[in-house]
Amino acid sequence: MKIIYFYQYYSTPNGSWGTRVHEFAKRWVAEGHEVTVVTSIYYKSDLKASKLIENQKYDGVNVKVLNIEINNKHGLLKRIWTFILYSILSSWYALTLKADIVIASSGPITVGIPGLVARYFRNRKLVFEVRDLWPEGMIELGIVKNRIVIKLAYAFEKFCYSSSNLIITLSPGMSDWIKNKYGYTNTISIPNSCDNVLFGNYNESEKILLPEWSKKIHYALYTGNIGIVNNSILLLNTAKLIQDSKINNIRIVLIGDGKQKAMLEEKARSWKLETIIFKDLIPKKNLVVWVQNALCSLVPLKGTPVLDTSSPNKLFDSFASGVPVIQTTNGWIKDILENEQCGFTIDANNPQDLIDKLKFLVENPFERKEMGKRGKRLSIEVFDKNILSKKMISGLQKVHDSNSKVIIKDTTEKNDVVREV
Repeated sequence: MKIIYFYQYYSTPNGSWGTRVHEFAKRWVAEGHEVTVVTSIYYKSDLKASKLIENQKYDGVNVKVLNIEINNKHGLLKRIWTFILYSILSSWYALTLKADIVIASSGPITVGIPGLVARYFRNRKLVFEVRDLWPEGMIELGIVKNRIVIKLAYAFEKFCYSSSNLIITLSPGMSDWIKNKYGYTNTISIPNSCDNVLFGNYNESEKILLPEWSKKIHYALYTGNIGIVNNSILLLNTAKLIQDSKINNIRIVLIGDGKQKAMLEEKARSWKLETIIFKDLIPKKNLVVWVQNALCSLVPLKGTPVLDTSSPNKLFDSFASGVPVIQTTNGWIKDILENEQCGFTIDANNPQDLIDKLKFLVENPFERKEMGKRGKRLSIEVFDKNILSKKMISGLQKVHDSNSKVIIKDTTEKNDVVREV
């Protein structure tokens, strides 16, 4: 098959961002498919460009790089402009490139524009990949408040879904939401996946890359965007409570960047906190040693229903690394951690709850290791990249071979919690 993948945040393991599209696409290429990704320049990615449009290639994947910088630190209007500009330029490829299948990967939902252009102007088969529930997330978080804008956004979202031969979501919760709100059942859930080669092989000698203090002090690790959605303030408040409680053997480490990072660093300095450590973005391949040697992995999100459907990359990196997870959502991830006994769910607004779980992990090393083993088993049996990339290409093949919308029945037998994975 000839596949065009519209996705604005493409990265390889040399970048500091999720590599789902890269990992899946290179596997499809190895199976004989032709994949072209149309992307832009995300500041956490390793992609660079000197011209407005550049043709690049990574592991056999053709990558059309639009030199449009996307940065989470940009203001809302500038970010919206970059989304629209990408959609306009990428629509040229929707019109001109040959394709059997076109994938539009959202958010932002504006990526649906080139997908719809390919669908209605070139009669391509369209697969809509839902990474975030747009505009629901923007509305719940209070970023979009205008009633007219909200109404138009919902109408566009519905149009994207109704125009698609198949909808791929990154969690069962997203599939359920789409089914309940719009009645569409042509969905399959394919979450972010585990790189059991990169994160699954432990190398004791690499511990030398960690700072000296990490040999004597347990650290709970957060990686990724530092901001409101990610409930980063919870980690700062927890660090303060750790220090106030005179707990000397636990630290909170944040590796990443985002709008709130500078503010949190300033507060930490003003409070003279020694219990929280901020580090800049590092390539994903260099992140492995930090994750593998952590006390646990932290996946905090703001307490809002739409975020209960999230599928954060750090969760799967943690499973592959054999590290327990502590998270705050009340959806499918909570069910996994409870059913598989590989982590804890805490109150999104309760630092003491987080401290209690950290102390438990410190004081119970055997159980901590067993939780990590159970997560690692899950990463191999359910969430491995090879398993999920094959599931997705199988869905695409059924779209290619069908003359109508595709309804795929999932046959996963691993417990109810991963019923659609």
